[in-house]
Amino acid sequence: MELEFLGTGAGVPAKHRNVTSIALKLLDERNAVWLFDCGEGTQMQILRTNIRPRKIEKIFITHLHGDHIFGLPGLISSRSFQGGDDVLEIYGPTGIKQFVLNALKISQTRLAYKLKFIEVKPGVVFRDNQFTVICDLLDHGIDSYGYRVEEHDHDGQLQVDKLAALNIKPGPIFGQLKRGETVTLADGRMIRGKDFVGAAKTGRIVTILGDTRISSASVTLAEYADVLVHESTFNKNEAIMARNYFHSTTHQAAEVAKKAQVKRLILTHISARYLAQDALNLEKEAQEIFTNTKIAKDFDIVEIPFQNEIKE
Repeated sequence: MELEFLGTGAGVPAKHRNVTSIALKLLDERNAVWLFDCGEGTQMQILRTNIRPRKIEKIFITHLHGDHIFGLPGLISSRSFQGGDDVLEIYGPTGIKQFVLNALKISQTRLAYKLKFIEVKPGVVFRDNQFTVICDLLDHGIDSYGYRVEEHDHDGQLQVDKLAALNIKPGPIFGQLKRGETVTLADGRMIRGKDFVGAAKTGRIVTILGDTRISSASVTLAEYADVLVHESTFNKNEAIMARNYFHSTTHQAAEVAKKAQVKRLILTHISARYLAQDALNLEKEAQEIFTNTKIAKDFDIVEIPFQNEIKE
């Protein structure tokens, strides 16, 4: 599981930062990519990565401001010419379906695959046997959502090499041992499944928030997350301006991370006003409150490892 930042800027594209888009790469987990927001130029950013548009199975839109959605029509159209034929699911606030369908209709774009729209409300918006995705409303003057991606716990893996060392060959017995059963072999040996199954692993949690003022919903969505991605449009001395424009400061993002007891905070949605050292100062400001903070740059990749094993 990895996050790749395709755009980390706020408002308008800049030479050093494109507008918002984040890829959650689940290639090992489900051979898929989930995209969070799709600002103008996202498909051009993707061309500079190893991401294949046909692997994008879901797009989660936080809100309908242009710097978060203007790249959608182009990406959706290009996906048809890049081997994408599976259904593409698009999650977002009410209006996202109308925006996309109007753009495709007016441009007479025909797709080689189907679109499925899920216009979200607070609560669970997706669940299968691997992941649950929860969203909630933030505070941005327009409906803006944060998304919490919860990976389900992983069962322990059957230690096949240990079984092979005992000359136990693959077959139905492997399934029995994986379930923890005790099995009597043809030669009379008794094998206990729990002796050959590794420790289960706690599922990971990733929280990606849309634009927002500091909000209690942000804390709830981020609780105990392995990674929290939070906007940081203003520096610590600009709290009044942040409030007036429905955004957050470095200190406010760090306060959310601290209250939620997350493991790592990534700052994004950085204003083009902040260049080089000024941008690094934003990171340092947040670290005054939450040490494990990093400011994202376009094309940064953040690996999200398993943190612990489940103890019986």
